Amino acid sequence: MEAYIFNLVNLIAIYAILAVTLNFIMGYAGIYSLAHAVFFGLGAYTSAWVAQNVHPSILLTIPAAMMAAAALSLLLALPALRVRGEYFVAASLGLQVLAVTIFSEWKSFTGGIGGVLAIPPAHVFGIEVFKPAHFAILSVVALVIVMALINALVHSSFGRNLRAIHDSESAAASFGKNVPMIKTISVVISAALAAVAGALYASYLSFINVESFTLDASVLVMAMVIIGGTGTVAGPIVGAALLMLLPSLISWFDFLPQTEIGALQQIIYGLGMTLLMIFRPGGIVGRRAKA
Repeated sequence: MEAYIFNLVNLIAIYAILAVTLNFIMGYAGIYSLAHAVFFGLGAYTSAWVAQNVHPSILLTIPAAMMAAAALSLLLALPALRVRGEYFVAASLGLQVLAVTIFSEWKSFTGGIGGVLAIPPAHVFGIEVFKPAHFAILSVVALVIVMALINALVHSSFGRNLRAIHDSESAAASFGKNVPMIKTISVVISAALAAVAGALYASYLSFINVESFTLDASVLVMAMVIIGGTGTVAGPIVGAALLMLLPSLISWFDFLPQTEIGALQQIIYGLGMTLLMIFRPGGIVGRRAKA
């Protein structure tokens, strides 16, 4: 039971990092992306390759994962963010679909459909971290660091620029703000920090494959942000905790056929988001909409 609880803690922390990093561009800059799972996956595959071929130290795997995700996000952001937001959504969707194909076919790097096996456990200053209880400390510390970095950015002049763009791109541009540059930097930061979650995910499970990085995963992370509350500190964490705990809670109901649990989850996700949009569009943590 203890290992099960710590396993949930690890998964919640990892997905909370994804939700927090997506919220950085969704909640503060108004940039909606359907490709967050791509950066999550690229971070996981890159860190796995480094761990297997160089060294499993987090001082190597995490920076390598961040650089790979940042480079890919730059290729996406530079052309897509020179136009209005809906074009970025379309571009991110295209990247997500393309990435799944590449992850499935690039067998020398990703292992194809079979995935990457026997990923070494994370090394923290020479100490192997593989037990769920010990890894929970690492994943929670990583979440706290990511939150602190994003909080510092949000409350800096850069964060004020993001909020100005969120309110009105035209107004921000009229005040001399380089809107494409600010949006591009925010996407690169978001993607690089999302790769941290990928590196943790790979070293924790010691096995990864493309099934974890599909469009469904991107939609799940977006649901976490929306349900928890966009533009809030605690919202993405609350959303991640709820949607990670939901499968466990559903599995306790013995009268439900196990083959239908996945479909029931999707129904609950959709119903929950619909009700939130009607009664509390700001999310669980967000402020209630004024009448």
